[in-house]
Amino acid sequence: MRCRTGYTRVAASVAFAVLLGAGIGQASAAAVAYVTSETNGVGVIDLDKMTLTKTIALGKDGPRGLSLTSDGRKLLVANKTGDLSVIDTATGQVVERVKIGKNPEFVRVHRGFAYVTYEPGENGPPPQAMGGKPENKPEGKPEGKPDGKPEGQAGAGKGGHDDDDDANSPPAEVAIVDLKTMKVVRSVKSGHETEGVEFSPDGRELLVTNEGDDTVSVYRTGTGKLVRTVKMDKGSRPRGIKASPDGKQYVVTLENTNKFVVLDGATLKPLKTVDTKMGPYGVAFDPEGKHLLVAAARDKTLQVFDAKTYEHVADAPVGQRCWHFSFTPDGSKVLMACGRSNAVFVLDAKNYQTVGQIGDLPLAWGIVTSPPSQGSIESR
Repeated sequence: MRCRTGYTRVAASVAFAVLLGAGIGQASAAAVAYVTSETNGVGVIDLDKMTLTKTIALGKDGPRGLSLTSDGRKLLVANKTGDLSVIDTATGQVVERVKIGKNPEFVRVHRGFAYVTYEPGENGPPPQAMGGKPENKPEGKPEGKPDGKPEGQAGAGKGGHDDDDDANSPPAEVAIVDLKTMKVVRSVKSGHETEGVEFSPDGRELLVTNEGDDTVSVYRTGTGKLVRTVKMDKGSRPRGIKASPDGKQYVVTLENTNKFVVLDGATLKPLKTVDTKMGPYGVAFDPEGKHLLVAAARDKTLQVFDAKTYEHVADAPVGQRCWHFSFTPDGSKVLMACGRSNAVFVLDAKNYQTVGQIGDLPLAWGIVTSPPSQGSIESR
């Protein structure tokens, strides 16, 4: 009996030590940011030192959109070559490639699945395609198709380059990847040039912006069934989309008309339209829900608005082609991926002034952090 009691005490002590050690290990895990560089792979930034510690090479794949799995163990990166790189964050190694289709761009992880926007080509869409045409066919001719050049003048197509008529091209699609099997389980037909991706607060609906035909499409997350299509102003090119902290509204940035529109979360009817500087794209609320941040890329400005009234609060000058940004996990800094500045700009989250730059990130596209934090791509 005494031996058994002693054994129990020892086992309990060992178990407690293991749990304590695990807790300490998690607490001491370094916070990092992952940045896609279209010509140089994925940069890894140590957020304590604010330095680029390494680059994960992806060849000439042209990585853009990225997202972390909920446990932070896998980083998913969309490559212009047509696939999704699955990177083990512990080793920095690519452990798998998932074939998506032509020109994948935006990636979001939600409830065990990854949602990847892409444009079907001659290779065809992933298996089990579904979705169907919207009930309300969008009006007008699409405003253009991207050629990959990320900077230019307002009034042009994606990124400001010359427009091409893509009215006869296939619509974009959203591939849904099962993260357990890393297989595409279905593909949902969307509008032209699908861009931003957001989820309803209850997780039941997937919302995507279609800049080529000026619409927002809404789907059931489980089945991919089209719920509704919401028209934006013709030629406005909706790009970023973000749910408000209370879940009662959505904010959609309109790149070509230099505005964002606030939609009612239930009806998706416009409640308010707010002027911005040129080329608004990335959008996110701050961790406290006090401010709305908008990346006005063509004006090289991060704009700050009141999160309740949407009144303009401040402007902060940043670099060139800053499309996406993220807060640090502790909420003290804002990190902006500035593609034509080949750097990440670091801003103080209290006054939104630039306090540093992290270079050697040519054509920086998107940025997320681990542990996860608020940003224009991820919302946690």
